Amino acid sequence: MMTSDETLGGSRPETARVPARAVFASIVGLWLCYFILNTIRAEMLDLGFSQELLWRRGLTSLMGVGITGLLWIMLRLFDRRPLWAKIAAALVLAMPTAVLLTQANALAFSDIMDQVNQRKAAEQGLDLSRDENGDLVVSLPPRSGAFVTAMPEETGGEPIVVLRQSENERSRLRIAEESFGRYFMMLTWCALYIAMLVGQKARTAERREAQAREAARAAELRSLRYQVNPHFLFNTFNSLSAMVLTDRAKEAEKMIQTISRFYRRSLADDPTADVTVAEEFDLQRLYLDIEAVRFPKRLRAVFDLPEDLVEARMPGMLLQPIVENSVKHAVAPVKREVTITLSAHAEGDRLVIVVADDGGVSEGPGKTRPGFGIGLANVRDRLQASFGDAAQIASGPSVEGFATRITIPLTGVRPKAEPRVVAA
Repeated sequence: MMTSDETLGGSRPETARVPARAVFASIVGLWLCYFILNTIRAEMLDLGFSQELLWRRGLTSLMGVGITGLLWIMLRLFDRRPLWAKIAAALVLAMPTAVLLTQANALAFSDIMDQVNQRKAAEQGLDLSRDENGDLVVSLPPRSGAFVTAMPEETGGEPIVVLRQSENERSRLRIAEESFGRYFMMLTWCALYIAMLVGQKARTAERREAQAREAARAAELRSLRYQVNPHFLFNTFNSLSAMVLTDRAKEAEKMIQTISRFYRRSLADDPTADVTVAEEFDLQRLYLDIEAVRFPKRLRAVFDLPEDLVEARMPGMLLQPIVENSVKHAVAPVKREVTITLSAHAEGDRLVIVVADDGGVSEGPGKTRPGFGIGLANVRDRLQASFGDAAQIASGPSVEGFATRITIPLTGVRPKAEPRVVAA
């Protein structure tokens, strides 16, 4: 019993997902930009300690890739949710992610930042240190003009400024400030991911629509193709019955073998697949061999296929209703020999196939044969399903009888090599 979550194939419907490779590329791109921009900033500020800062910045970027990957894993849980739920999840999940990124950054740079600050202070004539309480002590030069808060004897008369800010307080403020910036950084990536997901869903919907159209086209082609076989089978059984009733056992056996080969080849192929022109002509040759048993002295078949078009492609059994109608309306009504000709030639990038006979047209010029409109409609529908407006079919009286001309795109054939010009 099929549940509500099952499809006809017994599996859950496909969920649109952004490929992991694309997600990874976006994350790496984000943190690569972060690494490059911060490296340029450090060089412009001339912080010094270039090598020490560089590898720590690289380590921070790698940790950022991993932490952002964890954010992606959490966001994936909302892939099937409405857009507003995705946005809400991004706004919430980006907060702890930003704090974690800031903590990782502080951990990587904790042992070098005091040295960087000392260097920058020394360039300004200041001396930084910390007292036993963790307060930052700034020693000012005597003539700096700065506000003097203390002149302890132990400093030798050197003015000092004590900034009463504990290490924990400073750490909290720094984390809060940096987390705010990284929060918007993560929101930017989340917006990119949601945009990628929406685009992927649109592509998935387009692919499903294309698959539905292809399935409908395949079903139509199967229906049109198998409309041919029952009518032909009916005529064939009538012929076999007549042979058996007239004690023509050898001819009946030969006909059965030919029928077997015909159906083995026609039914083994995918009804929606193309075949080569050579294969289609061979199949029609088998059909005409079967009909030749019915009309041993009235049916002659001629096949004209240039060597360079042997591998050209066309829909399988496309010619069957046309050839069948030629036998029915050109060969069967007359007592003389009738020639049915199947030919192919190329006109530029087009393949032209002609089925012609010299059996005449009983209705007069400009008329189609009885029942031939159904066969032509079948062929026309298959051409429309396979090629759209790129295919044409024309049928009508010819000088000697009746002809049908089919024009389709030429495919499956290697272009002819241009002749080489050899200089004298």
